[in-house]
Formats: sequence, C-alpha cells, structure tokens
Amino acid sequence: MNLFNDNFMPMLLSKQEKPFNDSHYLFEIKLDGIRALMFGSPKKIIIRNRKKQDITRRYPELSNIKSIFKNKVIFDGEIVLFVNGLPSFEKLKKRILLENINKILKYSKELPIVFVAFDILYEGKDLTTLPLIERKKILEKYPDTDYFIKSEYILGKGKQLFEFVKKHNIEGIVAKRIDSTYQINKRSDDWIKIKNIDDDDFIILGYNEEENNAMASLLFGKKIKNKLTLIGTVTIGKKKPDYQVILNHPKDNNPSITKEGYIPIIPTLECTIEFIEKTEHGRLRQPKFKSLK
Repeated sequence: MNLFNDNFMPMLLSKQEKPFNDSHYLFEIKLDGIRALMFGSPKKIIIRNRKKQDITRRYPELSNIKSIFKNKVIFDGEIVLFVNGLPSFEKLKKRILLENINKILKYSKELPIVFVAFDILYEGKDLTTLPLIERKKILEKYPDTDYFIKSEYILGKGKQLFEFVKKHNIEGIVAKRIDSTYQINKRSDDWIKIKNIDDDDFIILGYNEEENNAMASLLFGKKIKNKLTLIGTVTIGKKKPDYQVILNHPKDNNPSITKEGYIPIIPTLECTIEFIEKTEHGRLRQPKFKSLK
C-alpha cells in the first residue's frame, strides 16, 4: 500500500478524566479545531477531514504552504482559527460549511486559519511504524509559516500542562506514548485526550420526551440581570432518577419562556451542566447534564 495515494482515517484517541505525569508520555495542548490530514507536495496540497472528505477548497490560504515541501509528505494535525493567541471554534464555524467560492475567499482573508501539525506519517516513504518521538524529530525540520505551525509538547508533565489549559480556558490536553506507532483507521489507548470540562448551574424550563426511546431533552435557562433567559437544550437519560423528579415537578401553565414540543415546568428546579466553553452569545458548547442541584 502506498500511504500517500491512500484515503484513510487518522488515528483516534481514547479518553480519561484526570491528567497525569508519566515519563513514557509526551503531552500537547488539545486545540479546538478540525482534525485533518494534509497530503502535501511541491506542486499540490490536499486536506481531508477525519471522515476522509476532501475539504481543500474551503481553506485556500493553505496552498501557500507548498513552498516548504521537497518531498511528498503527510501531516496529521488540526485546522485552527486563533483569536488573540487562543483557538476560537466559534469563529471557525463560520468557515466550516462554506461552499460559495466568493465567501470562501473573503473569509480566508478576514478569518485566516492555521494548520497545526502534530505528526508526520509520510516523507517519501511510510513513517507510521516509527516511534512517535522519532516522527516528532522528523517533523521538527519543517519551518513554521503564517499558515503552518508545529504543535509544541512537553515530556512527562501532564498535570502542569493541564493547569495551563484550565487557566486559559482551552479545550484540554492529549497524552501520547513516546514509543507509539501511528495506527491508521483505529482508536488507540496510546493516545489519550483529557478535556478541560467546565460546569455551571442552570434552571430547568421544560422537557421533551420525543428525543428517542432512551433519551429526553431538557430546556434550560439562567437568570441574567434578574431576567430569566433561555440558554439551550441538553439531553438526559430517561432512566436517570433525576429525570423522574423533573417529570413529577409541577407544570407551568403560564411560562415566560416556551419552545415548541417542550412541556414547561415551574422554573424552580436547578441542575448542573458540564460544557467545553460558553460562546460570546452565552450558548454552551457540548453541554452534558450532570445532576439536579
């Protein structure tokens, strides 16, 4: 198999909750962007997402990277849009589904992205059987540009890096065994993501049992400047004891906030919801119901 001419999925991560220190691992910041493989040569660049879809045309600024290639190469990395030095997935969302070429070109100048490479899989030959730390050394020789940078890492000190991402409200960290080979099309315990999960308390406004057989959806909000404001929805397992409490809570016959399909309840039940981040409009990214208060 010629890896450069193949269409494959990147190596996927397992996950755990708590950071750790271990000299057998290197640790990187988990940047909030789009996982992508870059197939590069002096003549052409192709970008594929983790679903093996060609997304090259959406990011024309990456064509500027061709000048750093002398051979055919494959990088694994993340497409990231930085705002004031920090990744902003909210800004990146404006570019993810663009199809109109004029809008693509417009946003490539107004909201330029960067390809952050954290691995090299091919350089004239297949490198996937080399230990990760050796692949990192090969990756180091490629210079950073305005649109291409290499992911920085530290050896052994996952807890310290996790404290940094918590302080700066970054998505999390990734722990990788330094001797790990690259396993295409597979999820491996050799690479572990540890997310920086935030949480907050919200008021339950209603519920919808039509999500599916096992899950229901909750409508929730928060008092902002003494006004009850709708924030969003979150799923909950119907077998959870907390859900039975919600079902038995008094219904609200005169709700100030409603949404089609939801049964309103008196807004006195509070719950804790975990999430990755709050957007500038107050919405939650990747909300997860934790418990009633």
